Amino acid sequence: MAASRAGRMVTLWVLVGAGALIAAVLATALAQRAGAAAAASKTTAADCQPFAKTPCLLPFPNNLFTRPDKTSATGLRVDLPAKAMPVNTQGVRVSTAPYDRNDGFSPGSAAIVHVPGLDNAAAFAKTGSVGLLNMAQSFAKKTPIVVIDEATGQRQLIYTQLDSNAPSPATTNLMITPGKEFTDGHTYIVAMRNLRNSSGHIIKAPTWFEKLRDGRKLPKNERSQLKRYTKIFAALKHAKIARNNLYEAWDFTVQSEQNLTGRLLAIRNNAFAQLGDTNLADGNVSGKAPAFAITSDAPQSGTSGIQNVQGTFQVPCYLVVCGPAASAGFHYSSSKPDATPTQIPGNVATALFECIIPSSATASNPARISLYGHGLLGSMDEVTDSWVTSLATNYNMVICATNWWGLAAPDEGNDAAAIANLNLFPNVIDRLQQGVLNTLFLGRLMDNPAGLASNAAFQSGGQPIINTSHLFYDGNSQGGIEGGLTTAVSPDFTRAVLGVTGIDYGNMLVQRSTDFAPFKAVLDGAYTDPSMYTVILDLTDQLWNRGDPDGYAAYMTSHPLPDTPSHTVLMQNSYGDFQVSEYAGAAEARTIGASVYEPALDSDRTGDKNLYYGLPAITHFPFAGSAVEIWDSGAGRVQQPPVGNTPPVGNTGPSGPMNIDPHEDPRKTPAAQQQISAFLEPNGSVIDVCGGKPCHSSVFTP
Repeated sequence: MAASRAGRMVTLWVLVGAGALIAAVLATALAQRAGAAAAASKTTAADCQPFAKTPCLLPFPNNLFTRPDKTSATGLRVDLPAKAMPVNTQGVRVSTAPYDRNDGFSPGSAAIVHVPGLDNAAAFAKTGSVGLLNMAQSFAKKTPIVVIDEATGQRQLIYTQLDSNAPSPATTNLMITPGKEFTDGHTYIVAMRNLRNSSGHIIKAPTWFEKLRDGRKLPKNERSQLKRYTKIFAALKHAKIARNNLYEAWDFTVQSEQNLTGRLLAIRNNAFAQLGDTNLADGNVSGKAPAFAITSDAPQSGTSGIQNVQGTFQVPCYLVVCGPAASAGFHYSSSKPDATPTQIPGNVATALFECIIPSSATASNPARISLYGHGLLGSMDEVTDSWVTSLATNYNMVICATNWWGLAAPDEGNDAAAIANLNLFPNVIDRLQQGVLNTLFLGRLMDNPAGLASNAAFQSGGQPIINTSHLFYDGNSQGGIEGGLTTAVSPDFTRAVLGVTGIDYGNMLVQRSTDFAPFKAVLDGAYTDPSMYTVILDLTDQLWNRGDPDGYAAYMTSHPLPDTPSHTVLMQNSYGDFQVSEYAGAAEARTIGASVYEPALDSDRTGDKNLYYGLPAITHFPFAGSAVEIWDSGAGRVQQPPVGNTPPVGNTGPSGPMNIDPHEDPRKTPAAQQQISAFLEPNGSVIDVCGGKPCHSSVFTP
């Protein structure tokens, strides 16, 4: 997710502004963690059962944790058990309030459950559940764990895994993760049967479920579930899943489109209306340009033929306090759960921008214009990096960037504090949504003729040197991830390249990323029960999806959100990526309906031969639709990533196979840049730059 930022991140907890808090958390909590793990069998929060005296959050997500609400689009409202929420070492319990505004659970939720006995590798192998590398088994007749759509009975594409981070069986949870995001507003049933322990013996169902399953007399506190489970068992019967051998089953409802996207769409629509544009789906740039000022205009240092222009622009701000390092969340004028953010009168953000202009851009040969998205905890100055300047100079493009509020360099302190106290986390997600709006406004500043094109810095002889007729997007790493979200809500660009991208921070991205290591140290130090690691990350996903493409991916391409045009996307991923998992990229590709470049990988990558299971192959070039392509730097340089939910481990020798992070390799490969340029045209398309063979980066080592 980072772009040459990993070195900075390892010192995250000593940053000015976060140092005192994080140092205190680590000093008091890391020592406690060893003791907590030693006593895990007696104290772990995951070792709980529904309806028992001990508050329980598992299995999660679960419609047990909802209440009826006629005002919501799903007819439900989340109602989490407050006493079961995680508590940090400072004694602060995670509040249910922001979660309880949701009308269901995230489309990227990993269903998490603790199964005593199915808590070790031998038991997982004996059970034979569907794994990451064989997702087709989701549809096998006797597969032991399935997820079905309650209304249709259709099986869902999933994979299961045990938490690879857990230090003991007592802290090891089972994760059931979607291979394609669940559909907004739908209800799903998780059914588990014929689970086996390490000896191969069938694991007995928990007592609370056994009574429901077998139609026995229910204790008073379970009777409220009878109607719900009657419906669950009827749906399972329709799906030809027998009831008598079930270990456990439960249902959960996914948030509605309105609940997921309503906040960001509301601030987008209000902000653009202030410019005079109230029809964002028509493809016309109407109204005035955002107010802006140029603060610097000079040749790019160290790069010939590039002019660097920097400045500021104004964006309506819907946060309580605005600014590049502010920590406040959205302002609301209503306490209703579906209320959308409102602007405090006169509250305007001043955002920064930086553009590069190649010398090839002239009044007679105006350059294409593209937004650029930077990496994790980076900044807009990534637009001056070599791969961006190469794209600009070789293909006559003016490329501009702004900081991703919420996950930019000035946010590091706030983000670290939010990991140590998850009650601060909702503010990070609100800032991410404001950051998306800032990016959209920079785009409008670029494609409105009254914007940058009206300034002398973007003119020659009084004439514009940029072509404002079409705006494009290119981003890498976090810029590819957040770029997917931005694409889904963009009214101005309809073609986007998402480099080394993926979906679902909480359940797919951060767990498999080396970038998360310093954050994980903070999280582990603050929340010392290791059995809650995957649960906490799934909880973050319930809020993060408003600032993550997993809440928007279904609408990114051919099924656009209201008042939004459709979009076409090219995903360029990297095999064995240390920072953004290719598996998260594959899930995103399935969700947006992309086609895949084939052959995707060389024959020596046998472990991942099913990486793009379920995706149609591109059969001819040029290809006009959305596509995903993976670039490989070779088995002599990069190894297959771990199957479990942990990051790759680097190795530069001399012992063991070479494993060097290929995260930046695609963007630096000339053929990949040629493909980007061909795609980012008004009538662009995906061209074959790999000669009908698997795509190799410029540093490919067999």
